[in-house]
Amino acid sequence: MTEAADEADEQRIRVGELADGSPLEFPIVEVLTGRAFVTGKSGSGKSNTTSVVVEELLEAGYPVLIVDTDGEYYGLKEEYELLHAGADEECDIQVGTEHAEKLAHLALEENVPIILDVSGYLDGDEADELLRETVRQIFAKEKKLKKPFLLVVEECHEYIPEGGGMDETGNLLIKVGKRGRKHGLGIVGISQRPADVKKDFITQANWLVWHRLTWDNDTNVVSRIVGSEYADEVVDLNDGEAFVQMDWSDQNVERVQFKRKRTFDAGATPGLDDFERPDLKSVSGSLMEDLDDITSRKEQEQDRIAELESKVETREERIAELESELETARDVSAAARKMANALVHGDGGPPDSYQATLQTKNEQIERLEERIDELEAHVSGEASAPPSDASDPADGAGEEEEQTEAPGQPAPESEPDDDSGDGTDDGGSDDVAPDASTFSFGEGDAGGRDALVDVVQDRLRRRGERLQVQEGGDSEGALADGTGDDDAPEPETVVDLLQAPPVVTRVNAARRQSNCNDDVAWSVVTELATNPGATAHDLAEATDVDVESVHTLLSELKGRDLVLRQDREYAFHVRHLRKLVAEDDPSRPRTELRDQWQP
Repeated sequence: MTEAADEADEQRIRVGELADGSPLEFPIVEVLTGRAFVTGKSGSGKSNTTSVVVEELLEAGYPVLIVDTDGEYYGLKEEYELLHAGADEECDIQVGTEHAEKLAHLALEENVPIILDVSGYLDGDEADELLRETVRQIFAKEKKLKKPFLLVVEECHEYIPEGGGMDETGNLLIKVGKRGRKHGLGIVGISQRPADVKKDFITQANWLVWHRLTWDNDTNVVSRIVGSEYADEVVDLNDGEAFVQMDWSDQNVERVQFKRKRTFDAGATPGLDDFERPDLKSVSGSLMEDLDDITSRKEQEQDRIAELESKVETREERIAELESELETARDVSAAARKMANALVHGDGGPPDSYQATLQTKNEQIERLEERIDELEAHVSGEASAPPSDASDPADGAGEEEEQTEAPGQPAPESEPDDDSGDGTDDGGSDDVAPDASTFSFGEGDAGGRDALVDVVQDRLRRRGERLQVQEGGDSEGALADGTGDDDAPEPETVVDLLQAPPVVTRVNAARRQSNCNDDVAWSVVTELATNPGATAHDLAEATDVDVESVHTLLSELKGRDLVLRQDREYAFHVRHLRKLVAEDDPSRPRTELRDQWQP
């Protein structure tokens, strides 16, 4: 046993008087290292008894740690320097689980008495974790120090209940009760309901204090452990009076009147008198600085966590943007391929400049496919990259490539179909409509675009089909036939617009609400783009689709202002398509458009 324990073994503390007026004294070493149970109904004096024991230990120079569940022990600071730690502003320091090791160090190695006030924590789990980790640290240190030290736990039935449901904290307190004595660590459990406390803890206590109890369940516990005669008398005990059992006494049970505590009774029931908080002693500033440093580090960690979480959220948003951008590129690419498959079955053979235009457009397609690969790699990289302090490398990605471009593969040249309406084949003098890979999605390719315009316009001239929106008509405009070259629409403009992301999105939405599948819908769209003024029956015959399905698609497109209808003839609403594209691209100049079909 240590020198401190030897000294304690010779000391005794006076806590009250026996029935014959003689003093009741407890040996300090038994109190510090033993297991005790103090009980009694509210107002009977159990908290006063515990405070008297603690006051005498502090007076003798022995520190304790009090687990205060109701905030009623801070009155001890009226005469003694204790560290009041908890969650309230009235505490000397606000603490969390990160302070547990430091609290154990202060209590055992620097002899600082501590009130661990868990009454102010709104989160019961937080308070439970703080208590558990502090007791764990004390138990671990006591294995090496073997220093007499007392742990006082108020409302112990909350941690070591008689019924089921005892958690890790309760198991740890039971462990302290069973094995703490050999390390010098004692424990006092306090409860107003002995029937609710685990009986293994009560029956193995080496000193017990029974204040007034009135409930049958509680008096039955007295009858079982102390004796039936005491169960009858315990209901009539006065305030501060109790039956005491002590292993170190020859007397089995003593009737005792405990003395009043010297310090402020913070647990007394408030009366009508004005409440005045006493002057309380404070602990040294150096101890507070150490605890404040721990708090500061915890706050810095929390700030850092919040910062990292913000970066992760920003990165996830960026990934979502890239995925959306990539999905749009894929949609446009798919639309271009479908239009290519449909357009390749048009009239005539390719123009003289077709091969050169095709080569140029294929190079554009290759660049766009490389862009899709880059976006896919970028999305994968963003998803796997850890957050860091560096600025987001994804910022500005994709600014140099226009996302309205639609990659696609050139379709093979086909045998020209006779679409002139006269039942003859002119031997290939008609021009084949170029596939989607020849469409220009950006600017700066005037040669290829002019060739495309020539091809499609020539096809329209051969069919003799033209669309004109009459000025002064109704809100949807009017469709009329004509053959004048100057007034002929330029359908390549419609084809370009149909491959812009906002238009693709709306066409796909219309397709989903119609009776057409993806391939059929884009075949009808492509036919209408190159054949404005066609009827539903014309479109159904040209695409080999039943007319009812075509009607459902046209109805959905018209409902979205993508097509106009007059006299059963349909054409794409170019002005509205241009508006959609302009709204999607802020850099696109907004010009006043006349109410007619022209680029």
